[in-house]
Amino acid sequence: MAAAPPLRELLAAASALVPQLRERALETEAQRCVPHQTMAAFRESGFFRLMQPERFGGFEYGFTAFIDLISELARGCTSSAWNCAIAVSHQWLIAGFPPQAQADVWERHRDAVACASYAPTGAAQRCEGGQRIGGRWRFVSNVDHSDWAILGVSLPALERHAPMETAFVLVPRSDWSIEDDWHVAGQAGTGSKCIVIAEPTFVPDHRCLAVSAVASGCSPGSQVNRNPLYRIPMLSAFPVCLLSPLLGTALGAIEQFVALCGSRRTRGGIEGAGQPLHDFYPVQSRVAEASALTDAAQLLIQRDMAEVERTVMNGMSLTLDQRIRNRRDHAFAARLAREAVDVLFAAVGGEGLALSHPLQRMWRDANAIVRHITLNWDAVSAMVGQHLLGLVPKGQY
Repeated sequence: MAAAPPLRELLAAASALVPQLRERALETEAQRCVPHQTMAAFRESGFFRLMQPERFGGFEYGFTAFIDLISELARGCTSSAWNCAIAVSHQWLIAGFPPQAQADVWERHRDAVACASYAPTGAAQRCEGGQRIGGRWRFVSNVDHSDWAILGVSLPALERHAPMETAFVLVPRSDWSIEDDWHVAGQAGTGSKCIVIAEPTFVPDHRCLAVSAVASGCSPGSQVNRNPLYRIPMLSAFPVCLLSPLLGTALGAIEQFVALCGSRRTRGGIEGAGQPLHDFYPVQSRVAEASALTDAAQLLIQRDMAEVERTVMNGMSLTLDQRIRNRRDHAFAARLAREAVDVLFAAVGGEGLALSHPLQRMWRDANAIVRHITLNWDAVSAMVGQHLLGLVPKGQY
C-alpha cells in the first residue's frame, strides 16, 4: 500500500527491540503476561497494522512479511513475539468478517486488537438478529491486552436435519471476563488464560463469520478488502502465525549458544578444566546441526508461503495437493525448529539449567509450541499419509 512504511523499516524496528525483549524475558515469564511497555512498543512501531486493511489505516503486507517480522522479535522473547503474532494475525481474520463488524472494531479505535479461542466450546443459540452465546473458552493468548475476542461456537442448523455450523463470533471486551488459570511450564509469558461469558450475551449477525467461509478464502470481508491477501484460505496461512515465533526462537537459541561458547570454559570434575567450550568438536557439531535444522525450517515455510501468495495474487485456487503439503510443512518445520533448540540445550551443561538462563526458557517455550494441535506432527502427518496413500484425508487443511 502507498501509505505503508517499507518493510525494511518495520524489520529494523523489530531488530532494535530485540535487546529490550531479552532484558524483559525473565520478567515476562514471571508475570505470566507480556509487559504493557512491550505491547506499547509493538503498537508504536506499527506492527499491529501489518495485515490490517488499508481503509482502516493498515499496511496490507502479507504472510511472508509476517514471518520475517515475528521471527525477528522471537530472537529476543518467544512469548512476546507470540502475543505480537496473535494481535497481528487477528487483524487479518477480522478483515474477513462482514464490513459492519470491521467498522465496529476499527472505526473509532484503529489500534484495536483481538485475541481468540477457535475451539467451539461455548454454547450458542440463534435468536432474532443474531445469536446468544455463553460459556468458557481456554488458551486465549494475549487476552490481557485485547479489545475484542474472536470465539468459536457451534450454531444450530437453519434447516432440519442439517449439521451444526461452526463459526467465529466477535465479542467486545465489555462482554467477557478473564479467568486466570495459566500456570504452565512453557510459554508462560503469553498469559493464555480463559475467557468466561457467564450470562447469555447477544452477538449480532454481522459479528459472526462462518468458519467454512474463511477456510475457503471467500469470506464476506474479502469482497470489500480487495487485496488478494484476504482471499487466502485460512489454513493455508494461519498456522505460520504459530510457527513464526518458534523459528525466531531457534535463531535466538543459536545466538545465545554461540555467545555462551565464546565466554565459557569447562570446569572439569577431574581433568580438562579451563578449556574454551568452543574448542570441543561436539559443541562445534551441535551449532552446525542447529543452524541447518533452522535453515531447513525457514526455507520450507518461505517457499510454501510465497507460493500461496503468488497463487492467490494470480487469481488461482490452491490445489488439494498444495493445501495438504503446506499443512505437512507447517508441522514439520515446527519439528525441525524445536529439534534445533533441543540440540543446543543438550550441550549447555548444568549452567544452562538456571531459570535465569535464556536457553532453558527457549527450550521450554519451543517444546510448548510444538504441542499446539495445529503444529502437532502426529495429527498432521497422519492426514498427510492418508492423502499420499489415496485415502480421504481426515483433518484440517
